[in-house]
Amino acid sequence: MFLTLTTTGTPDRPATDLGFLLHKHPDRAQAFSTSFGTAHVLYPEAEEQRCTAALLLEVDAVALVRRGKGKGRGGAPDAALAQYVNDRPYAASSLLAVALSNVFSSALRGVCKARPERAAEPLPLRVEIPALPARGGPDLVRRLFEPLGWAVTVEPVPLDTEFPEWGDSRYVRLELESTARTLAEALRHLYVLLPVLDDAKHYWVAPDEVDKLLRAGEGWLPGHPEQKLITSRYLSRRWSLTREAMDRLELIRLAETDDSDVEEIDNAVEAEAEQEERPTPLAVRRREAILTALRDNAAARVLDLGCGEGHLVRELLKEPRFTEIVGVDVSVRALTIASRRLKLDRMGERQAARVQLLQGSLAYTDKRLKGYDAAVLSEVIEHLDLPRLPALEYAVFGSARPRTVVVTTPNVEYNVRWETLPAG
Repeated sequence: MFLTLTTTGTPDRPATDLGFLLHKHPDRAQAFSTSFGTAHVLYPEAEEQRCTAALLLEVDAVALVRRGKGKGRGGAPDAALAQYVNDRPYAASSLLAVALSNVFSSALRGVCKARPERAAEPLPLRVEIPALPARGGPDLVRRLFEPLGWAVTVEPVPLDTEFPEWGDSRYVRLELESTARTLAEALRHLYVLLPVLDDAKHYWVAPDEVDKLLRAGEGWLPGHPEQKLITSRYLSRRWSLTREAMDRLELIRLAETDDSDVEEIDNAVEAEAEQEERPTPLAVRRREAILTALRDNAAARVLDLGCGEGHLVRELLKEPRFTEIVGVDVSVRALTIASRRLKLDRMGERQAARVQLLQGSLAYTDKRLKGYDAAVLSEVIEHLDLPRLPALEYAVFGSARPRTVVVTTPNVEYNVRWETLPAG
C-alpha cells in the first residue's frame, strides 16, 4: 500500500517543516514494525519549495492470517485460499488507516512541540493514493471528501486494460488537494474514510471503536451530510454501536448549536443517581472466589473447562501469575464470541502466547488437557445429563488429572427462577 502527502512552502515557511509536523526526519528512511507487516516512511522529495512524505506499507499476508486465526476480511472458513490471495497488500484499507495512526500518532493529534504554530495552521496539502477500494464508486468518494473542503480527482481503475469492455474495477486512483486543512485534520479524514470506502475492517469491531470514531471525527463528522453512512460502515454495520455513535453525535451537534458543553445538554440523570452503589453481581463474586482458590493453590497453568464466552479466561489474563490459560468448550459459537471479546486477533504476541481456545467435549478424554496445575468447572456440571456425569468424572479426574479442581454450581435457591423447578 502506498500513500503520499505533499506540501509547498516559501523561504520563511519552508515545505520541509512537514518533517517536524510528522515527527519524521526528511533525511532518513525509517521502518516501523506492525502486527501485520512493516510501515516505511520516506521522502521522495524534500526541498524548501516542495516536500513529499510517503507511507509504504508492506503487508505480510501469511502473518496476518496466522495472527487473526483466519478471522476478518478474506478469512472465512469457506474461502481458505482467499486468506492468502487477496488485495490487502496493495489496496488502501483499514490496515493503512491503522498504520497511519501508529506511525503518525502525534501528527494525528495535532501535536508538534518544535513547530506548534505550523501544526495549528492550514497547509497547502496534496494527498495521493494510487489504489483505493471504493464500494460505491467515484461518486461516493466525492460525496465523502468534497463536503470537507477537498478538491477531489478520482479515476476508476479498469478491471483489465487489455479488455476495456469488461468495465471498471471497484478500485480508484485518488488525489485530494486543499489549502484550508491542517495536517491533523487531513490525517483524521483519511483515518476514518479509508476503511469506510473499503467497507471492511481487518479486525473485530469492539465498543471502543465508537470512541475512536468520535475522536477522529471531532469538528467535522457531526455536520457531515453522509454522517450515517460513515458511522455505519466505520463500525462494520454493527447496529448497536452505530446507534450509540449516532446518539452521541446528535448530542455534540446540539451542544455546538447552543454553544454549550455536551454535559450541560445530557443532564437528564442527576449525578447523585449515577454514583449510587450497586450490589456486586453474583457472577463477579463467583469469579473472584475462583481466582482466590487458584492463587491459594499456586496454580500457573489453568484449564477453564466449559469456558463459554470467555469471562473467566479474560480475568485470568489480567494476572501474570497465570502463565498458560486454556479455555475449552463444546460450542464453536461460544468460542468464536470468546475470541472476539478477548480480542485475540489484536492481542500482543506475548499475551497471545498465554491463551488458547480449544473445542472439546468433557464427556471424552482429551490428551491435550493433561498435566495442568488446575482445572475450573464453573457452572458446568449442572448442564450434563446424569448418565454422562461418570464420563466427565473420568475425563477430568482419571485422564486429565490436574493437581487442583475448582467446581461451582448454582445454589438450590436458584431453582425458583424456573416455574418448572420446585424450590430446593
